[in-house]
Amino acid sequence: GSLPKWGGGESSQFLAPKAMKKMYKACLKYPEWKLKHNPHFKPWLFPEQSRLPALPLSELSLQHADSLENIDERGGAETKD
Repeated sequence: GSLPKWGGGESSQFLAPKAMKKMYKACLKYPEWKLKHNPHFKPWLFPEQSRLPALPLSELSLQHADSLENIDERGGAETKD
């Protein structure tokens, strides 16, 4: 479903700043943490280190942004074409 307008306003005023503060504090501690936890493992820099299975290109499809503008999410369940 959708959120009421007051819910969006409340979350953007209180929850979002609180979450950002927590994320900022965690980011400050990350370099020290990473030195102790597998410091040379950086799959975001070195894709060959990735432990995730490769996704076959045949399973990918192009999706254009203009096709996403009028999506009606009120129906609930997803349907496959």
